Amino acid sequence: MNAATDLVNVRISEGPQPAADETLAALVLLRRLYANGVTHFFCNPGTDFPAIVEAFSIAQIESGAEPEPVPRPIVVPHENAAMAIAHGAFLITDLPQAVMVHVNVGSANAINGIANACRDQAPLLLLAGRSPLTETGMHGSRNRIIHWAQEMYDQAGMLREFVKWDQELKLASETQAVVDRALELMMTSPRGPAYLSLPREVLSGMVKAPNRKKPIPARAGAPWPDPAALATLADWLTEAQRPMIITSASGRRQSGFDALSQLAQRYAIPVVTVGNRYVCLPTSHDMHLGYAPKLLLQEADLVLVLDCDVPWLPALEQPPHACRTVHIAEDPAFAGYPTRGFPVDLSIRADVGAALTELDTALRQRNQHAAPSVAERRLRLAPLRAELVDGWRAAGDAAAKAAHIKPEWISRCLSQAVGTDAIIVNEYPLRLEHCPREGFGSFFGLSPSGGLGWGLGAALGIKLSAPDRLVVATLGDGAYMFDNPTACHWVSAVQNLPILIVVFNNQMYGAVRNSTISMYQNGASADNRCTLLADLSPSPAFEKIVEASGGYGERVDDPAELPAALARALDAVTRENRQALLNVVCTY
Repeated sequence: MNAATDLVNVRISEGPQPAADETLAALVLLRRLYANGVTHFFCNPGTDFPAIVEAFSIAQIESGAEPEPVPRPIVVPHENAAMAIAHGAFLITDLPQAVMVHVNVGSANAINGIANACRDQAPLLLLAGRSPLTETGMHGSRNRIIHWAQEMYDQAGMLREFVKWDQELKLASETQAVVDRALELMMTSPRGPAYLSLPREVLSGMVKAPNRKKPIPARAGAPWPDPAALATLADWLTEAQRPMIITSASGRRQSGFDALSQLAQRYAIPVVTVGNRYVCLPTSHDMHLGYAPKLLLQEADLVLVLDCDVPWLPALEQPPHACRTVHIAEDPAFAGYPTRGFPVDLSIRADVGAALTELDTALRQRNQHAAPSVAERRLRLAPLRAELVDGWRAAGDAAAKAAHIKPEWISRCLSQAVGTDAIIVNEYPLRLEHCPREGFGSFFGLSPSGGLGWGLGAALGIKLSAPDRLVVATLGDGAYMFDNPTACHWVSAVQNLPILIVVFNNQMYGAVRNSTISMYQNGASADNRCTLLADLSPSPAFEKIVEASGGYGERVDDPAELPAALARALDAVTRENRQALLNVVCTY
């Protein structure tokens, strides 16, 4: 389609002028999103966006005593990156986020991000255009060839399993009500994403100005823990000699982080974090017993599972037959998982922080903090933790002396360079044993769905929401390629979001190789070290990609050069205010 044809289409599609008491439906959408707490509008636009463009333009020139605010628009040149950025923004703000994409093809590119949001209980509203409903006769009717080819019988069907709610805006007059409904369900416990498709004619319709004072619907928070169930748990903990806690997401909120830190210390209950998605307990905490449950699990008589979908791998490890198992989460059954058969003797549906606070009260009423069993546990666990920490230190020392760069060495050097106050966003390779995290919200890992292409975008969303913090993205080389790096580096430059990116480049899909090794270490695959289909060599010059967007890039091959390279990259981020990437060639 040539420019002259486009100009004709514009001229014949200018649309009706609004009456004094009418408002563009797209502007109602934006205003109501903001009223519901959505401060940014991440988008990858297409031919279904004209009404959105017009609405933002109206908002920019709008005048009056009380102009209604709209979210800040941020263009992201790939849908997967937009979803990841929105996810990162939520992790810091605890507020709902909105992303708009182009019809079915944009929705398809966003499914990976929707899967991550679903499994991580992130309230992201995915808005998508829809092919115009009409062929002729309406403002916004079809005027591009793709408007026929992109229409689907059920556009939302491709992602329905991952959202709490989906709808199509059928009437412009219902815009405010539909936005309210989406946000109400997204923010209701347990939180999660939603999907709203927007036909072009409806979005560009004129409606009577809605009631600006209409209250936002209340959202139900996490259920309060059942007192009887907590009393039972308190009794079981009082009886237990070898209790343990397994968690992966109890640190998603400050209340859970604080309550677990206090409970574990007061009652000498060891904590193992699996999945490494949040800081659930400071690394230096006396009861921090690492990231693998097997050692404690095989002797436990009570396992308290806190907001953890997979507390152990049943094919490799199991608690003793007589061990009691208790699960606490907003959705302790993880109802969205088709198969999940972990033993459950007691299930408590509640916010983790509230449940642990109430459990602490119940245990204090039983004077459990002074019980001989607690003192005995404290004495027994101290050498176990000391041995664990010594093992981490020895592994780090060995990596420091290796001829080639190891992930343990990268993790140690990074920890020494950025300190404990930086926010680290990890997509697979970082070794937390060698990079201690102490404070709440100082570390975020990939969601349980494992949808690659999350880490770099999430780091940008975090930087957008916490501009004064140093933000670091640690990525595998395969993950970096999934991260839509060109799009993300462009957003970093345009939005002034300087972050440090460290690529652990082993020129390999490690997950593929390791999975093959776990099943066929003595099979035919072993002849090529199980690297078939996992080999990513020769590796691209990743350090050059960031330079295309004005960032600092450097390749590091020598272990001795890594500390100085990190210092140079950090200087670019903190002093020069630009993004930096280290392409660290390593073996693991």
